[in-house]
Amino acid sequence: MTRDMICVSCPIGCALHVELDDAGNVLSVSGNTCKRGEKYAIDECTNPVRMLTSTVKVNGGKLPVVPVKTSAPIPKGKMFECMKAINNEVVDAPVKMGDIIISNVCDTGVDIVATNEV
Repeated sequence: MTRDMICVSCPIGCALHVELDDAGNVLSVSGNTCKRGEKYAIDECTNPVRMLTSTVKVNGGKLPVVPVKTSAPIPKGKMFECMKAINNEVVDAPVKMGDIIISNVCDTGVDIVATNEV
């Protein structure tokens, strides 16, 4: 089995070709011009993760929402579950940049933090 992808580890954007066995294990990576490309391909095929950005509702603030993000990448398969948790959250003003809005969102070990003040 094979998988083609574009590396996003740097601005070059190498076209990667990944060979996988039937169990989904990476056998080889080609097309990368650096070790970061190989690591990206292996991670993306075996455990894809993403940063998540969104907004959370705020009571009593000058703005109705505060922008938030994950403190670290979360498993791609948990994105929708984490978005549900974020959409259900409401905080009271004032909110400061860096405040933890949701601790350990969906048991990922990652926090949702404010990226601005309201």
